[in-house]
Amino acid sequence: MPSPDIPDDYYRAQLKAGRIMLQRSRSTGAVFFYPRICAPGTGATDLEWIEASGLGTVYSTTTIRQRPEKGGDYNLALIDLDEGPRIMSRVEGIEPDRVRIGMRVKAHIAELPPHGEAILFSPVAEA
Repeated sequence: MPSPDIPDDYYRAQLKAGRIMLQRSRSTGAVFFYPRICAPGTGATDLEWIEASGLGTVYSTTTIRQRPEKGGDYNLALIDLDEGPRIMSRVEGIEPDRVRIGMRVKAHIAELPPHGEAILFSPVAEA
């Protein structure tokens, strides 16, 4: 396992192991994404790794249109994680144009060749 002191390598290794990890500043409590060596805004280096719940809310969404032979349409969304960070991803398991702002989603890790593992989301069933 790569050292937690090399943020990108550690983050990617954790994704391969099936865990979504975020960083948090011990002094400010701020949680952020994408992994880095110091906290954005403050430059704090007192960082720790925490496991994300995987839950979030769609902040923004759009449908990317493609010809069927290129893979067809897909969704591109900004997701506000329950821990605070906002990340760009996709919502799957639903038609791209049915994804709505405010929709609750749950993360999963998928292999996206040629890039490797990525965090994707699926809608959370409403009670």
